[in-house]
Amino acid sequence: MQILDANATRDALPYAALLAALRQAFATGCEVPARHVHTLADAQGAACTSLIMPAWSSADAAVRHYGVKIVNIAPDNAVRGLPALHASYLLFDARSGAPLALVDGSVLTTRRTVAASALAASFLARSDARRLLVVGAGAVARQLPAAYRCVRDIEQVRVWARAPHQAAALAETLRADGFETQPVADLATAVAQADIVSCATLATEPLVQGQWLAPGCHLDLIGSFTPQMREADDACFAGADLFVDTDEAMQKSGDLLGPLSRGVIAPGQQRTLAELCRGLTPGRRTAQQRTVFKSVGTALEDLAGAVLALQGTAAD
Repeated sequence: MQILDANATRDALPYAALLAALRQAFATGCEVPARHVHTLADAQGAACTSLIMPAWSSADAAVRHYGVKIVNIAPDNAVRGLPALHASYLLFDARSGAPLALVDGSVLTTRRTVAASALAASFLARSDARRLLVVGAGAVARQLPAAYRCVRDIEQVRVWARAPHQAAALAETLRADGFETQPVADLATAVAQADIVSCATLATEPLVQGQWLAPGCHLDLIGSFTPQMREADDACFAGADLFVDTDEAMQKSGDLLGPLSRGVIAPGQQRTLAELCRGLTPGRRTAQQRTVFKSVGTALEDLAGAVLALQGTAAD
């Protein structure tokens, strides 16, 4: 069994290859049952939440794989000097059940998440989109420009975060990676000037307002993976074409549940990334069209990434 630590996983998942793998996976499909959620409480009441996310390739696939991601979230880890989230991914041969690889789940999750956003943008962002605004300054935000550069000629990156020093630090890091990057303090102006706005935060109240978005803008919403979280107000969805990574987003994301309940979004209005990849629905049709992509993550992406990572190490 191959064991891929964080560095090996990152090296095995270059974004161009990962985008191609995700596009093929969404076009082909796989089996993704509901995730299991378990709360592990000790005698003092402290709790670790464990998510178990399985997926396996369809029966007619030429090569069949089965994978399970385990994500453990312990909010009290800060006092222990540990990250709040730990994840690992086990990949198996679906026919024999033999283990094939143990993959760093945290790196896998980060890279497949931003790759899914970039894949959606390849259908939805204007072909001449050059200006990217990153809202957030965490691990996912850090990877967005590199993934987006695989699908659009990004010339300018702006970074906004609640903590200005974090935005400045990320901008400095991105400049070292070769991006023309500046931190910004005025979110409204930065949104209005962007061709693509990509949000990767843990916000529980809307950050981006629809009145700020320019005609033809593409809005990418990565946070809000629970009903209590929101990154965008209702006006962001009014008059926009909505796409999701999975229809489960309509039940999971506070960004969508609120507008649905208020009639801003109609039931069934959304189109999926799988439909885009299969050519069943058009992406961007006009330069003035506003598009929104809302992701909550799917085990299909993890499986595709883990298989690619294994193939990458086998080729070395």
